[in-house]
Formats: sequence, structure tokens, C-alpha cells
Amino acid sequence: MTEKTVKFEFEKENKNSVRYKEVPEDGMPPIVGSIYVQKWFAGNSKNIEVTIYKKN
Repeated sequence: MTEKTVKFEFEKENKNSVRYKEVPEDGMPPIVGSIYVQKWFAGNSKNIEVTIYKKN
């Protein structure tokens, strides 16, 4: 199993969610792009990290 932690930074706040854009590693294309996280969980966080597990 392969594991990758992807970093995101605040992009935009909507009515019930917050959009975060991926901060790609130098010279690499984005893996995910943007994600939406519900406000009740995101709170005031300006940066989040998501860990992806890829099963072989």
C-alpha cells in the first residue's frame, strides 16, 4: 500500500463549506486539485493535510 500526504491551503468560503486548493510539491503536478470540507469540521483552518492510501 502506498501512502501520500497532500497539503492544501484556504481558497474560498461558501455557505456551508470551505474550498481548499492543493499546494503541489516543487516540479510536480497536483494530485487532487481542490477539495471542499464542511464548515463544521474545517472551522477557521487556513491549511489542512489529507493522507491518501493507494491499495495495490
